[in-house]
Amino acid sequence: MSPIVLSQPSCVETWREAVRAVDDAPGHEAHNVLLTVEDPTAGAQIGDERVAVVDQFLRRHDKSVRAISNTIFPQALYNRHGAPEFFASFHERVLPTVRKTGRWSGYYFERMSHWPGAPNDNPLWDIVTRMRTLTANNKYELALFDPARDIDNSPYGGQCLSFLSFKRLPGTPRKVALTALYRNHYYIEKLLGNLIGLGQLMSFVATETDQAVGSLTIISTHAMIDLPCTSAGGATARKDIQALLGEYDALPQRADQANSANGSVASPAAAVAGVNS
Repeated sequence: MSPIVLSQPSCVETWREAVRAVDDAPGHEAHNVLLTVEDPTAGAQIGDERVAVVDQFLRRHDKSVRAISNTIFPQALYNRHGAPEFFASFHERVLPTVRKTGRWSGYYFERMSHWPGAPNDNPLWDIVTRMRTLTANNKYELALFDPARDIDNSPYGGQCLSFLSFKRLPGTPRKVALTALYRNHYYIEKLLGNLIGLGQLMSFVATETDQAVGSLTIISTHAMIDLPCTSAGGATARKDIQALLGEYDALPQRADQANSANGSVASPAAAVAGVNS
């Protein structure tokens, strides 16, 4: 079967078309799905009724779009403290409350902002500082997969986001583009929150380097239409997924306008529920 390739204007439209395409694939799963979001700050507001439909569904399963996006970028901390001060606030205040095991917390931002043994202990801030001064366009890579922590014999769990590649695009204004590689991707529970969180991450890098936000590309090496479980162990049925998609499709569809994603992330306390992909 040929890989699924699609491009959409906004986060929420990308989520819907990606779910539609993977749901139509054999077994409701696909490999090497390539998604491009033209403006990853659009369709990224909880106040958008399309995003709210997904969020309300996830909340019935003890999840939320906000909690998932916070695992990638803690927007509320950045809004409150600015950079680089918000890094310390995350590691000193938020991380101790969300860490469950010694291996990692489930927050990708933890690995982005602290990697023992790296030339710079904070790889994300290192990208920002180098992008401010270097003329290079293609030297801003950030690994999330860690062999020392992630290789084990369990078929489940662990990190799903493996690698980030930032690019500085020529033009006026210059733009920051991002490609993200996922080893495994749950499209119902995780994808929309992932897209929003990655868009916020891009906006942070763009703001701190005086650039604009470019396109976001996701490569899901394995994607699936998952059936999220509640903390009590109850699993979602296929009919619940179809009801969610039907509710979304019944909403008035509109062209997205570019607007900031900064208002879409909850306070640090609301981030506690978000773990993994």
